[in-house]
Amino acid sequence: MSDFRIDKITNRTGETGPQIAGISTFSGTSGMAMPSGPTEMRGGRGRGVFGGGESPTRLNTLDLITIATTGNASDFGDLVETATNIGACGSSTRGIWFGGETPSVSDTIQYIIFSSQGGSNDFGSLSFARLNHNSGLSDNTRGITGGAYASPLYYNLIEYVTIASTGDASDFGDLSANKYGLAGLSSPTRGIFAGGDPGSSPYANNVIEYITIQSKGNSQDFGDMTVAKMNSGGAASSTRGLMMGGKNPSTQDTIDYITIATLGNAADFGDTTGAASKVAAVSNSVRAVMGGGGNTDMSYVTIASTGNATDYGDLTAARATLGACSDSHGGLG
Repeated sequence: MSDFRIDKITNRTGETGPQIAGISTFSGTSGMAMPSGPTEMRGGRGRGVFGGGESPTRLNTLDLITIATTGNASDFGDLVETATNIGACGSSTRGIWFGGETPSVSDTIQYIIFSSQGGSNDFGSLSFARLNHNSGLSDNTRGITGGAYASPLYYNLIEYVTIASTGDASDFGDLSANKYGLAGLSSPTRGIFAGGDPGSSPYANNVIEYITIQSKGNSQDFGDMTVAKMNSGGAASSTRGLMMGGKNPSTQDTIDYITIATLGNAADFGDTTGAASKVAAVSNSVRAVMGGGGNTDMSYVTIASTGNATDYGDLTAARATLGACSDSHGGLG
């Protein structure tokens, strides 16, 4: 047998390049691996999708961005149920949207496949119809939503689904208090709920609480945000979580950050490009992108640093109280 090296492969006429005869073997430390697995598992990751919301009419549109770039969003498709005040989370393959207002209050759970651009499909139902704005978080297998509002009551319940399946949500445990409009984010092990509207004075709170995603049980105290606020956008790497924008009762431009594996109060990160509330945020574990707030604006920060946000581009339509998720956030490792 003979060993040989190939510097280039010639054209079909064989005018140049190696000629091989006899039995030959190849050795090396690199090569090409063909993709395997179902279609939804293939392709590059790094997609963020913003969906639903209102401005002032309710929207069913889904907007797609590639988080590592900058630029305007493109059309991904439509939600099967037009909704505002909707929560969202994602695995590496699927995005999930919970409940919302359609204008009646909805118990619908719907999902997308990130590698496609065909809109959403029906997943199952929550335990009851409610508003869940921005309260979703996940690891790569379990999607969770916490807190809720269904007039005239606020709720402290936490529910979960198995993202790769379809079906109705199951009980996970309870938050420390009844509230709505929390920021949700996660590492691969911990889920964080921050702030929210308790439905009573004061208007918003600064409480941060956490759960262990693969267990079930009530949330535990983590610490406090630098300011009390509701309707912030939550995004994270595997180690650091951000709470962007919000309201109390005036609209905020603050960005707070925490180290998810520790307990303690949040610290100041910087400011958004403008005061914004009723926003949603996505990440690719390196960059966090916030969008919504009643306009088309998107802005971004580098999660591992601190500093003010920078303009990213525009959503396809102005919107607020939307839900957003990505296929590469900090909860996926």
